[in-house]
Amino acid sequence: MDGVQQLDEVLPLLREVVGGLGATQYDDPTPCAAFTVQGILEHMIGGATMFAPAFRGEPSPQPIPTEGDTLERWQAAMTEVHAAVHSSGARERTIASPFGPLPGEQFARYVAFDGLVHAWDLGRAAGLTVPAPPGLVAAVDAYARSLIVAEMRDGDTFAAETEVADGAS
Repeated sequence: MDGVQQLDEVLPLLREVVGGLGATQYDDPTPCAAFTVQGILEHMIGGATMFAPAFRGEPSPQPIPTEGDTLERWQAAMTEVHAAVHSSGARERTIASPFGPLPGEQFARYVAFDGLVHAWDLGRAAGLTVPAPPGLVAAVDAYARSLIVAEMRDGDTFAAETEVADGAS
């Protein structure tokens, strides 16, 4: 499963979880210690707004939208980055990522990883189940294990690795 296919599966999961959020939950904490529910949504809006132009081969990102309804801005940003990942040449284009230059297909893996993790964060914060298919989880997990090095586990970027309980979904 390539990065674009992963993102194709992650986005509907994200939309389902975000659709289950109530506006009164925006200030709630999440397992991502640095972010509330609102903070995760804003983080994802910012990332998608910055990455969409890169996938399309455009020289600079658009300004990050900060005005208006959070869910509408989030939906628009997710729609935009999804379309950009599917744009002509996006998989082969070199993306200036936070981890250095990567082919678009590889960076799509990062966007899928970020989306799946934050779907889980939002689901946990709201008491919602994230029905992620096991094949998607396995593909994203394999990428994450190759991406996250010990130096990144600083408690801010990533926490310490934990063991998954037997029988966990």
